[in-house]
Amino acid sequence: MSNEILNKIEELTRNGRSDVPSWTPKAPSTRFTDISDIEGMRVAGKLAADVLVMLEEFVVPGVTTEQLDIIAHNYTVDVQGAIPAPLNYHGFPKSCCTSVNDVICHGIPNDKPLKKGDIVNIDITIIKDGYYGDTSRMFFVGPVAPHAERLCAVTQECLYLAIDMVKPGVRLGDIGAAIAAHAHKNHYSVVEEYCGHGVGTTFHGEPQVAHYGKPGTGVVLEEGMTLTIEPMINAGKKQVKHTGPDNWIAKTKDGRLSAQYEHTLLITQTGVEVLTRRPEETRFF
Repeated sequence: MSNEILNKIEELTRNGRSDVPSWTPKAPSTRFTDISDIEGMRVAGKLAADVLVMLEEFVVPGVTTEQLDIIAHNYTVDVQGAIPAPLNYHGFPKSCCTSVNDVICHGIPNDKPLKKGDIVNIDITIIKDGYYGDTSRMFFVGPVAPHAERLCAVTQECLYLAIDMVKPGVRLGDIGAAIAAHAHKNHYSVVEEYCGHGVGTTFHGEPQVAHYGKPGTGVVLEEGMTLTIEPMINAGKKQVKHTGPDNWIAKTKDGRLSAQYEHTLLITQTGVEVLTRRPEETRFF
């Protein structure tokens, strides 16, 4: 089966990346009251989630992250009629981020084949009609070690417990403190150098969403805000080192594994809507 998938990957990537169509940005905003804007965010969120769902069959031993990037790029452009937001964003050279093993975030797709036992975060952001959908998840390349699987499970738990807290009136400091407490309880560390963010008709905006914090402090969530929560949890220490072109790639300083999960959220009148929910995430409706 793996050989069949690799042959399919070769076919899908043979002609490289499709040309990205021109598009016109909207005025930047990360809070919406108009239903047309909210619907635009819903569409963008679903499309971003759909890219991750589509990619799952292709994350196998022997595939390169460059090939995964081409597949994601062409699906976004040719099938969804959308734009891959990372491409050329502040000089980032690819259409998605692929962060393998000890890479925390902003991994640049390359020609090195993934091997059995690797864990990889794929971070997808698409633009549809001026609205951004931003999401990421961990993938296992074949069977992985129990300690790697546990790190990923706890990281996803950190995201889910944060989402369960989201509603108008909640402070971001409370959410960050809860994420850090769960990570620390499991003997992991929280990356403090990167955070979630407002997202909407702009890629990155206010508020900044730290994954650590002091209860009772921070921005108060309000109805209509759209933002990401995306905890980055390390198996070892929290310190980061930067490598790669323009120092884009963030890795754990001690070389131990890191994991991340991310969703784009809409703050509703009574709680939260997970705009980038995938079909298997039945806990969110």
